[in-house]
Amino acid sequence: MFSQLTRVAALSILGLSSFSALANTNSSPSFSVGMAVDQQLSMVVQIDDKFNIIIGNEGAALDYFLKRGSLSDQHPIDWYVGVGAWGEWDDDFGVRVPLGAEWSFYDNWDTYAQIQPELNMHKGWELGIGAAIGVKYQF
Repeated sequence: MFSQLTRVAALSILGLSSFSALANTNSSPSFSVGMAVDQQLSMVVQIDDKFNIIIGNEGAALDYFLKRGSLSDQHPIDWYVGVGAWGEWDDDFGVRVPLGAEWSFYDNWDTYAQIQPELNMHKGWELGIGAAIGVKYQF
């Protein structure tokens, strides 16, 4: 019971701080929506190229991108590094560091792949590694 409350509280605090940061921006945010394999089959929403919200069959995650860059001026491939939190529906929860690449392959469409070192904090501290792949459409 306590671990579920801790997980919900951690994800809520991270989510609220993320959305309060969005509220302080002067321009209207851009949105991307898509499907991914992250928390098993998942829906992903990206806001302002800064936040990923993932809700899937296995759990949920929220990532904030700290740094983005381009791999090449000739190719539409970008890289990113972020921090985030995740929680599974069966009580596991923790933090992660998504490291990935994004490819814009058609107007308003992009795909991404990432690996994420993870720290599982349920019943002790356990290091792991996860991965995700997905496709999104930007509105």
